[in-house]
Amino acid sequence: MTRRRRPPGPVAWESRLLGLVTVGLVVFGVAAVYSSSSIQAVEQGLPGAWFALRQLQGAIVGLFLLLVAIRVDYQVWKAFAWPAVAIAFFALLIPLLPFTHDIAPVTNGARRWIDIGVGRIQPSEGAKFALIAWTAMLAAKKGAQVREFKLGVVPFMVIILPACLMIAIEPDLSTALLTMLVCMIVLFSAGAKIGHFMVLGVLALPLVWGQIAALQFRVNRMVAFLSPGEDPLSLSWQINQSIVGVGSGGVFGVGFGEGMQKLGYLPYAYSDFIFSTIGEEWGFVGVTVILVLYAGYLSLGMRIARRAGDVFGTLLTVGLTSLVGVTAILHMSVTLALVPTTGLPLPFISFGRSNLVIALFATGVIMNIGNQVGTGKRR
Repeated sequence: MTRRRRPPGPVAWESRLLGLVTVGLVVFGVAAVYSSSSIQAVEQGLPGAWFALRQLQGAIVGLFLLLVAIRVDYQVWKAFAWPAVAIAFFALLIPLLPFTHDIAPVTNGARRWIDIGVGRIQPSEGAKFALIAWTAMLAAKKGAQVREFKLGVVPFMVIILPACLMIAIEPDLSTALLTMLVCMIVLFSAGAKIGHFMVLGVLALPLVWGQIAALQFRVNRMVAFLSPGEDPLSLSWQINQSIVGVGSGGVFGVGFGEGMQKLGYLPYAYSDFIFSTIGEEWGFVGVTVILVLYAGYLSLGMRIARRAGDVFGTLLTVGLTSLVGVTAILHMSVTLALVPTTGLPLPFISFGRSNLVIALFATGVIMNIGNQVGTGKRR
């Protein structure tokens, strides 16, 4: 029996609270980006608020898309899943072509961005959303077949694996592995067996190791993680300085804008290691606030997923919520030397407009699903 979905109306309390948590993270992020980047901006001959203003621009665009996503029935993403994946593949291909350097130049040794005139976009960020929506759509369609390896899991790899490989070639192995992991979470939530993922992991291990060994900076990151005392002035410098930053914050931090690690000691203090900057300047109290906000986001997202009106809504919410949660956990783990350095951002907080816009848009989709929560049979 088909359940009659509630039309857009008053915002459900879960969605309302999720929106407040998200806005809190975004505001905190703009302040943290300003504090951790102002000196570097001045040293580059830019206004002190240059990075923060660009982050604010991304926040404005993202919040607008969040409001749009709230009003668009999430079932649209089921119908649009295949076209979205096709667009994602096309966008991912552009930086890999040898004749597209004018619009996809090499930046920091990688070609991950496309210049669209008014700014740059990172195709892998949009690809994450497209692949999650597609995986949720197909898993919901397959139903019990997802428990079978040949008919249920292998067909997903035909799309997910090439997309992740394209992201890894940019090179951006951390984002590729993150995307794969979140899609696997969606499949596991749909009923896929953990043993199938173990088989895929064993098969993929040589490929992943080959990607690590292919580039020296990835090898250096592994050495720094496995032997943090090895060459502390070079290989382990970044992670050691991150730990120093977190540890020097104490209970209340050294004060907003007063951190020392951002003064050239900790590279990318406003993006890849912004959690370390927060720990230094805001201390244990600031870190606790961040953890509570992310825990609230995950809790609300999973609550919405459990109460969604259909399997697709549940799987889509699980995927989008996990995208934010897993990325945040990995970012914080890197700054604490619990996992090798990945370069993943702290969602809603790290400098990076593409990531911020997609995270806000995904939150709007989750809120739309939350607004349609009700009782009745799942479709």
